[in-house]
Order: sequence, then C-alpha cells, then structure tokens
Amino acid sequence: MRSKRILSWLLVLSSAFYVTACTERDVSLDHGVYMLLDTSGTYTRELEQAERIINYILAELKPGDSFAVASIDTASFSERDIWFKKTFDDRPSRTNAQKREFRDVIVATMKKVRPSRYTDITGGLLQAVEYLNERNPGKRTIIIFSDLKEEIPAGYVRDIPLQLNGFNVIAVNVTKLRSDNVDPREYLDRLEDWRRKVEEGGGTWQVINDLDRLESIFASG
Repeated sequence: MRSKRILSWLLVLSSAFYVTACTERDVSLDHGVYMLLDTSGTYTRELEQAERIINYILAELKPGDSFAVASIDTASFSERDIWFKKTFDDRPSRTNAQKREFRDVIVATMKKVRPSRYTDITGGLLQAVEYLNERNPGKRTIIIFSDLKEEIPAGYVRDIPLQLNGFNVIAVNVTKLRSDNVDPREYLDRLEDWRRKVEEGGGTWQVINDLDRLESIFASG
C-alpha cells in the first residue's frame, strides 16, 4: 500500500511539473525593442513614416515583449527623452489594451514635437542599451529612425565605445540630405561610420530604407 501511495504522489507531482512547464513563458524568447526618433530640424516631417513603423512593431510584438520609443534631440542620454515604454502583459487581452494605449500616447506626443537643434544619436544609443539591459530580454533590437547625421552641442562628450554585444541595431528611413545629392560619398560615409561603431561594439548592423521590408526587424537570429 505504501508503495502505491508513493507512486500516486509521484504521478501528481510529475503532472504538476508538466503543467507548470507548459504554462510558463520562456523568457529567452522575449523581444525588447527600443526605437529612437530623430526630431532635429526638418526630419520631424518624416514622423508620419515613424508612426507607420511603430504600428507595425506593435502588431508584431507578443505578450511579455518590451517596447520603448524615445526622441533623439540635443542630449538624448536621459529617461526624459522616452515618450512611452511598456513590457506587455502575459495575458493577450491585456496586451491588446496596452498596445492601444501605447499607440494613442505616441500619436499625441508626435503632435506636440518641436524640432531640436542638435542630434545626439550616441546618447540615444547609450540610453537604449541601458533600458534593454535592465529588462534583459532574449532578443534586443534598437531601431534608429534618422538621417544618421550626428550633431553634438559644444562641451558634450560622446566619444564613448558602445557596448552592443547581443544587440541588433537597425537604421530605418535613412533619408538623403541636400548635401548628399551634391556628394553621395557623404551619405555612404555616414552609413559606414555607424556600421563600424556598432560592429566594433559587438552588435549587428542593418539598414532598411524600403518600409515594405519591415519584417526583417523580426527575422530570427
């Protein structure tokens, strides 16, 4: 009888373990996305395209994933530049409500944006790394919505190595400046400089200018 009771308890425990294993989320599969929006000069005219990208990302993210949208302005290494951030609930119904809230906040914030004088892309990247490292998702993606021309105010130090091991950095909508039409090497040099900085920091680099190819953001790897 005793052996039968032990066997029964073992079956109960193994069943409980199986149910827990099936219901627990594998956090290594969570995806953290941090999107940086250039708000300098005339680039604010491109924010309609940014809204399109944000809507696509929201549609693709799953319960347990994290998303933050922040501005690139004069001094971007600051929590104050984060427009909105959220780690989505494990419950799909709650996640859908959070996504609607996220979209509403971003649209309202975009309507109030004023162009900044400078473009602190490096500061924004440092803030993105800090945010995603704190959340510690299995996959970490930083999206830069910018023409990639960095302009730093006098006195600001940004010659800082980037620590991007495990990060995928994606530049989207990298528009060409008027000077790029005169000398295309300026545009190509900007892309090359940022590729080098990211890869030297241990990250991977990608450019998406065709917004019909946004599925690359969520490609496996």
